[in-house]
Amino acid sequence: MKKMFLMLTLACLCILKAAAQGVYDYNVKDDMGNDVSLRQYKGKVLLIVNTATRCGFTPQYKDLQTLYEKYRAQGFEILDFPCNQFGQQAPDSIQQIHQFCTANFNIEFTQFDKIDVNGENAHPLFTYLKKCKGFAGFNLQDRIGKLLDQRFSQQDPDYAKNPDIKWNFTKFLIDKDGQVVKRFEPTATAQDMDEDISNLLRR
Repeated sequence: MKKMFLMLTLACLCILKAAAQGVYDYNVKDDMGNDVSLRQYKGKVLLIVNTATRCGFTPQYKDLQTLYEKYRAQGFEILDFPCNQFGQQAPDSIQQIHQFCTANFNIEFTQFDKIDVNGENAHPLFTYLKKCKGFAGFNLQDRIGKLLDQRFSQQDPDYAKNPDIKWNFTKFLIDKDGQVVKRFEPTATAQDMDEDISNLLRR
């Protein structure tokens, strides 16, 4: 009986340990198509973002770069995943996207290969992120946020209950243990995220 109890306890611990791995369980492809394990970011505070270069929120690239410059020396990384699922606003190749972003916004954080974040072809990383943190709501004081809310509400009055990514520049904040701490919708600004990032870096 004691042996069985011990085995069950060990099994539970193994399950908990596996569940606690968070984003480190996932591999992604870089802008050259090479596999990258997110385990290499252990101990870092991460901001994972789905982006697009022809979107009303595209100028946020500048603010993201400002955040990166402010905190990277303290162990902060931004992982950028271009996605063409929202208004077809990222139609170019990853190489063209990277060239655009460096030329127009001088970005220095890492850009990965284009992916889907919703639907049957959604990358497992984003499926996990959505499972951890559902839709957090648009900022209705923001003009685009208000328009997006109206648009989605017309299509589905209960759209906010669906955890799917709603639009470009949805952001997930990850702590040093690889756990998803917070989700920021596209209307969230760098100022909205600054304090949370700073707090995680100090832990």
